[in-house]
Amino acid sequence: MNPADAIPASFADKALFEPIAAWLGRFAAPGVPGHAELDALLAAAAPAARSGGGARIRFVPPAGDAEAYEARIFARGEVPTRAGDWHDFFNALAWCAWPRTKATCNRLHLAELHARAAAGLPGRGPRRDALTQFDECGIVVVSADADIPALLAAHEWEEALWTRRARLQQSTRFLVVGHGSWDQLRAPFVGLCAKALYRVVDPAWLALPAADALAETDAWLAARLAANIDALTPRSLSPLPLLGIPGVTADNACAGYYRDTRQFRPKRRPAGASTPA
Repeated sequence: MNPADAIPASFADKALFEPIAAWLGRFAAPGVPGHAELDALLAAAAPAARSGGGARIRFVPPAGDAEAYEARIFARGEVPTRAGDWHDFFNALAWCAWPRTKATCNRLHLAELHARAAAGLPGRGPRRDALTQFDECGIVVVSADADIPALLAAHEWEEALWTRRARLQQSTRFLVVGHGSWDQLRAPFVGLCAKALYRVVDPAWLALPAADALAETDAWLAARLAANIDALTPRSLSPLPLLGIPGVTADNACAGYYRDTRQFRPKRRPAGASTPA
């Protein structure tokens, strides 16, 4: 990795870092900030940030059983954060950008944990697995053109990302939620994929200031996850190859790029489906 890539501010103007760009730009020295700096940043960026249990969020050193991670956040607002760790740094920035969504995910984790324990069910279950996947590599695709989300959800990659590229760039915003995706985007690799939720909006949404659009989407996403938790599973999240999004890599500036099935896989047909004649 280029030494400049060890500086948080070096990512502020790169594609898909838009939700956290303003905060990345504050850190122009190599390395990631410590706990006190992250606490101060959250207090300025999202002063109302609370856990799913209503506790004020703070970033603290890890301790104890990893399985108690969500419970610790819920009860005390303590987010385990490893010193000098990029992955955990991006998690802190996700709390700045998506405070309602992060709190909702934390609350839903605890509710599902308790429900499974009360029912005598082992393991985490598909709902918690899906919440964790989205927290790590989620993305919200917001579009004023209903055809674009439909095409992406159908894995019509070339049509959506190349043939309709101009329309996509005018009508659609890709808002990363997952801190793991930001960590991986520091050094993107073939096959890098996010888990997408799609949203169709009125064109007026596109004219909102960036901070307002982010806050509005945060409120929408928190409500969406809470309302649909019963149906949430890893399979309900749509895969989206991040390197296909315009601006993420110069390699995708040709139609042939989208014919590489290592990244752009066709949608799976239901079991037993017949091939059209």
